[in-house]
Amino acid sequence: MGRELAQAFPIAAETFQEADEVVGHPLSALAWEGPLERLTETRHAQPALLTHSIAVLRTLGLPSDRVSFAAGHSLGEFSAHVASGTLSFADALSLVQVRGELMFQAGESNQGTMAAVLGLDDTAVEDVCRTAGAEGGVCVSANFNSPGQVVISGDPETVERAATAARAAGARRVLPLKVSGAFHSPLMSPAREGLRRSLGAVTFSPPDFPVVSNVTAREARDPDEIQWLLAEQLVAPVRWRASMEELGRQGATHFLELGPGTVLAGLVRRILSDAKVLSVGTPHDVEQVADWLEGEG
Repeated sequence: MGRELAQAFPIAAETFQEADEVVGHPLSALAWEGPLERLTETRHAQPALLTHSIAVLRTLGLPSDRVSFAAGHSLGEFSAHVASGTLSFADALSLVQVRGELMFQAGESNQGTMAAVLGLDDTAVEDVCRTAGAEGGVCVSANFNSPGQVVISGDPETVERAATAARAAGARRVLPLKVSGAFHSPLMSPAREGLRRSLGAVTFSPPDFPVVSNVTAREARDPDEIQWLLAEQLVAPVRWRASMEELGRQGATHFLELGPGTVLAGLVRRILSDAKVLSVGTPHDVEQVADWLEGEG
């Protein structure tokens, strides 16, 4: 993850080197060489994902006046705030390292799981979570990703009850997710409190351009509010669909996804059918950006 980018662009290599120094261990080697089972632990995956996205951002060198908004899905909101100048990369990486460790610990203390519900609308998913939770336990909607795709989160028994109810209600599929905890649920409350303390020790600046919050699906500009939202995000649902709809209302038409994979690009296309979207994570992707911006921007 990010290895080819670092080999092709010195600024990307410098970003991974900086990350190694900030986290205090060879994160770059873990990202590039694995082992996969260690990299995918949330305490390691989160710093690696942030580093890759910022390596892409720095490689592109987009001037801030070419960017109208930023947004990030869960962890990606930290990358969005680095892009907007709210946080330095070093501070964001230190916070994400703490965030990942706290979420990992919360997952070990409060066993939890997540599942993607496909083919039901948001209200129907909320209803099955409420019904499952009425018998005791925790199950909530954690990610409102796109029309017909909602991720639920909670303790394993209650999530299984909700999954059964979702199938009975007409869900096309319910897919268990390989995660180490019930993210974006009340079971992450201990992590939220720990992260809030760490956030309070870091300097936040007003963003150069607005960042749309996962919690509110509205732009956040006030540094104190941003701090609060980044902690609250751990127990609140990611309102990705509403966030993208808000950007559409604000006039956004062109979206760059920075980092590994193309998942968010696919979600944006499902939410905003006319959106122009490009995923950028490799040297080949980087080479396409100038022509894409020239032709589309």
